[in-house]
Amino acid sequence: MPARIVTRRSAIHGNGMFAAVDIPAGTRLIQYKGKLLTDAESDELYRDGADTGHTFLFSLNDDYVIDANRQGNSARWINHGCAPNCEAVVDEDDGGDPRRDRVFIESIRDIRKGEELTYNYGIVLGVPHTRAMKRIWACRCGAPQCTGTMLQPKRGRR
Repeated sequence: MPARIVTRRSAIHGNGMFAAVDIPAGTRLIQYKGKLLTDAESDELYRDGADTGHTFLFSLNDDYVIDANRQGNSARWINHGCAPNCEAVVDEDDGGDPRRDRVFIESIRDIRKGEELTYNYGIVLGVPHTRAMKRIWACRCGAPQCTGTMLQPKRGRR
């Protein structure tokens, strides 16, 4: 069976994932894989990483983070987009074990062959979202409604 998605250089940032065929809405495309870490392990390894603007860490649930820097797959190359064609979906373990939760990337609309896959990273940092931080976490998706940053508004702020 031919691949539905492929990795290649992206105009958005570095590498990206692209549709190799037309993909209908609601298609589960790929699991986001990597080494499972606790939040504390992640903080120890990466010191929060807030000032880098680059991460392959995915918050899985309240207890664990997926580190695609280690044992990761090509899902880590899917770039952020302000008008995404995909979303990250957490599939919780039926037995309630948070270590067995998984993340999948699914299409939320029809995607044309050759189109780059994107999803909203939903990044909210534990530090103030200053102008400087917004520049560090700049978005280059090019969508007409691009916010200019991958950072999301902090919850509870007006």
